[in-house]
Amino acid sequence: MGTPQLPQVPPMSSPVTGEPTGAIFAFTNMLLKLFDQFRPEYVAVAIDMAGKTFRDEMYDQYKATRDPPPDDFHPQEHRIFQIIRLFGIPILGQEGVEADDIIATVARRVLDAPECRDVKIRIISKDKDLEQLLEDRITMFDIHKDTTIDVASLKRDKGITPDQVADVLALTGDKVDNIPGVNGIGPKTATKLIDEYGTIDAIFENLDKIKGKRHDNLEKARPHMDLVRQLVRLKDDVDIPFDFSKARAGTVDAAQLHNLFEELGFHRHRQDLDRLLRHPARKTEASAGAFPTGLFESAVLNDAVDEASNEELGCADDCDYRAVTTTKQLDELITILSQQKLISVDTETIGLGHSAALSGICLAWKSGAGVYVPVQSPETSKHLSKQQVLEKLRPVLENPDLPKCGHNLKYDALVLRHESVKLAGIRFDSMIGSHLANLPAHGLDQLALVLLKHAMIPISRLIGPRSLGARQKTMDQVELEQVVPYAAEDADMALRLTDHLRTMLREMGIRKLADEVEMPLVEVLAEMEHHGIKVDPEELGRQQKALTGRIEQLRQEIYDKAGEPFNIDSPKQLGHLLFKKFKLPVVKRTKTGPSTDMEVLETLAEMDELTPDRAAFPLLILEYRQLTKLVGTYLERLREKVLEGKTGRVHASFHQTGTATGRLSSNNPNLQNIPIRTEIGRQIRKAFIAEAGHQLISADYSQIELRILAHLSEDPALLKAFHADQDIHAAVAGRVFNVAADEITPEQRHSAKTINFGIIYGMGAQRLARQTGISLPEAQDFVDGYFQTYP
Repeated sequence: MGTPQLPQVPPMSSPVTGEPTGAIFAFTNMLLKLFDQFRPEYVAVAIDMAGKTFRDEMYDQYKATRDPPPDDFHPQEHRIFQIIRLFGIPILGQEGVEADDIIATVARRVLDAPECRDVKIRIISKDKDLEQLLEDRITMFDIHKDTTIDVASLKRDKGITPDQVADVLALTGDKVDNIPGVNGIGPKTATKLIDEYGTIDAIFENLDKIKGKRHDNLEKARPHMDLVRQLVRLKDDVDIPFDFSKARAGTVDAAQLHNLFEELGFHRHRQDLDRLLRHPARKTEASAGAFPTGLFESAVLNDAVDEASNEELGCADDCDYRAVTTTKQLDELITILSQQKLISVDTETIGLGHSAALSGICLAWKSGAGVYVPVQSPETSKHLSKQQVLEKLRPVLENPDLPKCGHNLKYDALVLRHESVKLAGIRFDSMIGSHLANLPAHGLDQLALVLLKHAMIPISRLIGPRSLGARQKTMDQVELEQVVPYAAEDADMALRLTDHLRTMLREMGIRKLADEVEMPLVEVLAEMEHHGIKVDPEELGRQQKALTGRIEQLRQEIYDKAGEPFNIDSPKQLGHLLFKKFKLPVVKRTKTGPSTDMEVLETLAEMDELTPDRAAFPLLILEYRQLTKLVGTYLERLREKVLEGKTGRVHASFHQTGTATGRLSSNNPNLQNIPIRTEIGRQIRKAFIAEAGHQLISADYSQIELRILAHLSEDPALLKAFHADQDIHAAVAGRVFNVAADEITPEQRHSAKTINFGIIYGMGAQRLARQTGISLPEAQDFVDGYFQTYP
């Protein structure tokens, strides 16, 4: 079996046997989705067999550089095969060929068989090699992104036809399979050449028309091009026994699957299987008119659901979703809500942002049911006034003892706060739960599809696609009968995900972290965003004027050094001056040529072999970039934010799911990246002020990462340093810069802090030398000494 590219799931194991189950879980999830979404009449699984293939015989370096599968994958293979067989699906594989060749062979036989003339084939994969097989009766489908690839989309997206796929692959090569292509030719260039000349043979016949380096690279690749074409071309005549009738779907051994799912701890999969068997004929909108045959390639299980995956899906079948539009209905709802142990809350708004106008409130308290209470809708729709709805719901929403859940609840709390309702009692947020569980996607639609196998109604069905721009509808313009199932479904799905994710977090051993740290933080952050921070726009204006003057001065100095005016913000023009005119060494390259990023400029400015005059040019560019960023990103934007609002404050957004480390991130604007280590940065921070009669307090952990490191490593020297209340960063600064403890500057201590964390996380001597300005031998001695001091 090939190495599956499974969606990222948390480490999982069977509660009964202790065996790893992450790959089994992900595979089963996809298999159930395949049957639920498409109800195929025929299914077969193609796999790679162990051992060499005919491609290895042709080219001994074939796939030589491919990484081995994860250590815990192979022990799960037999379970995956067991599940496939219990679903009644034939497994097709043969030594000497690959799964792609099996698929090509079976597809060819089905197309050629008279009894299959009405059968269409859907290949469940996004492997670009399989695009060679596309034709009127064959499409490909990425089951995780819900996207179909057919002849038309291949031409539209890649500019080629199926019979040109192999030639394009041959020109570009394949790093994953270690197949050499033509040096310097990527997919776009390959497509352009094939589009112009038709085939690889025709390219070489007209090689005299191709000039320069491309001509030379093609000439060098000519000897191995026939071999490469044979490697990438699929074999569709494999001598493999295949009985089409035995691929008919439907012979599922439910009892054995139940027992196996119980043993593996797949309780949700048991429920999904039961639902699938209870409704064998039910189809989602995506499966209406679906092709009756699927070839499911187990060797290509791809990435998680994309944000746009549900554009053509969406169903609210078997659900009880209702509108609340009368006083009697609202009173009855409040009575019901007051008796619940957990309520899911969601808001619908007109526009985005926490100050967006409220359109309605969505509520759910049991799976499969939900209500929508509109406060704004078309004139044709009856509803209660916003004031009446909010005043009646206030005791429920503001009751801290009535637990609430939802998805991205901080947004809903801010929307309600703007309406003078303070949402309290937040116990679980499925977006944050998804982040804690390390799932690959955190959107409500994505989680519902991945974890619940439920395709939600896309917003585009109500307000139109984004491409409409200003012509998109707002929620208050959509008829109530359309809004109700969409809005109530949001609350319902968040409620269902709460149960699912709580179980997952408990099994991972981080339920306490979720309940006691992350979830209570939602209300805190909502209050922070609501209040914002006061900023003095006049101070920002003064600083902007001063820095703009320095930027203009720098611009002229740069022009003088360059000997000509040019667009300093153009990487291409700057690169020409640095590497062509000044002939500075190329530090690193990108796809478009030599890089001119900040790291490159810093490296150039620090090179010992450069004369002061040559080193001055990248230094001027560095200062120019830093100042223009300060003006554009902070001074201008902060001032605009203050002046466009009514509070005289900046209301940034803080995110719990924005970093892998668990730290907060902020945007709109990003307050955390305002520099503090330079005098200019400190001046910008002066613009943040306290209200009259108040003070700003700055608080920070004391070297928290190093304290955790000391605790986990039990390093005696590190423990002793902290017990003695030593400043580790200052001690390192004194050693690196050879200064007394009372002479260490804040900048030197900050550099030492960078060194401490850098070495801990793998910084080598070369980078250490570049960042601190010491020589490479000194840096190596420092790294060696560091680990001798703290082994």
